[in-house]
Amino acid sequence: MSDFICVNSKDIIIVTNNIASSLDLQAIEKYIKNATCSESDQVQSLRLPQLKSYLKIIGVPYLLELTNTCIMLENIEKILKSNHIFNNIVLASKPKIIKVSLKSDMAIIWIDIWNAQSGSKAKSLINQRFNVGSFIATICGANMNPGVPQYKNCWKWGHSAGVCRIQGAKCVKCNSLHQTTHHREFV
Repeated sequence: MSDFICVNSKDIIIVTNNIASSLDLQAIEKYIKNATCSESDQVQSLRLPQLKSYLKIIGVPYLLELTNTCIMLENIEKILKSNHIFNNIVLASKPKIIKVSLKSDMAIIWIDIWNAQSGSKAKSLINQRFNVGSFIATICGANMNPGVPQYKNCWKWGHSAGVCRIQGAKCVKCNSLHQTTHHREFV
């Protein structure tokens, strides 16, 4: 271990040359308990830094079956808590619900989870399937949450390819009907 920094009386940050093993964490925890003369229940368990992983759940109905109302955040949280594949998963933020398209009755649920540095939690969830009512939802890996989608053909926000009325592609630089890669040729 290379460095030991005390941030304040409650938080201690320890910087190491390598990723600490579980034995290293136990030794550090024992040292802190002895050095601070605190009881074992006062010292929180130590943990390694975590990273965020981004996942999306597809195949989820946008309208609930019995009530015919839109699926809400509370419904998603209840589904995640009741399913055993999410037992050891901690959400990094609230799930986001996006309707697939204006005419579709399906939704995509974006979830951010806290993951181990190896990415093992996300890897164990990807391609898992579970039931949402009579529908089968699938978990897929994703990039950071898109928020409001921007269609890369016409560069407009809030719609997808299925509802775009533009024929061909628009240039992002001049808004003409040609691809951005051909901007110099057409201008």
